[in-house]
Amino acid sequence: MTNAGAGADLGNDLGAVWLTLRLAGVTTVLLMLLGTPLAWWLARTRSRWRAAVGAVVALPLVLPPTVLGFYLLVAMGPNGPLGQFTQSLGLGLLPFTFGGLVVASVLYSMPFAVQPLQQAFEAIGDGPLEAAATLRAGPLDCFFTVVLPLARPGFITAAVLAFAHTVGEFGVVLMIGGNIPEQTRVISVQIYDHVEALEYTQAHALSAGMLVFSFAVLLALYTLNPPRQRA
Repeated sequence: MTNAGAGADLGNDLGAVWLTLRLAGVTTVLLMLLGTPLAWWLARTRSRWRAAVGAVVALPLVLPPTVLGFYLLVAMGPNGPLGQFTQSLGLGLLPFTFGGLVVASVLYSMPFAVQPLQQAFEAIGDGPLEAAATLRAGPLDCFFTVVLPLARPGFITAAVLAFAHTVGEFGVVLMIGGNIPEQTRVISVQIYDHVEALEYTQAHALSAGMLVFSFAVLLALYTLNPPRQRA
């Protein structure tokens, strides 16, 4: 391989790494914003819809990523409901764009954010909330001054797992984003391209980096948030 070819490969690899980190960061922020009220509702509600909503949230845990990606592709296509909605807003179509990757990643990583938060909220119980209510604390005051501090381990777990899971996505992002350099080509797709081209040295470098990253994430999670606190 020439120096120019090696430089191009390095540039593509770094571009894939940056795009993946940006995608994981945006996805994690959105999941914390959307997943917190959803997890709170699942933890506190007695609605008959609780089981159905919980099952929908957990679907990505058992559903093949390509199946989820296919239906998202149909829904966000020109004839799909989401595609028609985004076109009516003048946003165009989401497939094969960074925005499409974000939507797919939020849905695919949803259980990794919602379930730790739900478990943390359920572990708090009614006692602290009732004590706060006797001190005339309103619902929002109770949530921000009582629930959030007590649920801190759950928030750490949810954020770390959502970020790490988004970094490791493959099937969903390939179905929705395709393989467009610097736009939708994430690390997992870049590794696949290297293996397909028999470029095992480059594939090994990226894969080893992913392995080290995954271990570091889990080590940080268990160090900052030990199992006894998560329980």
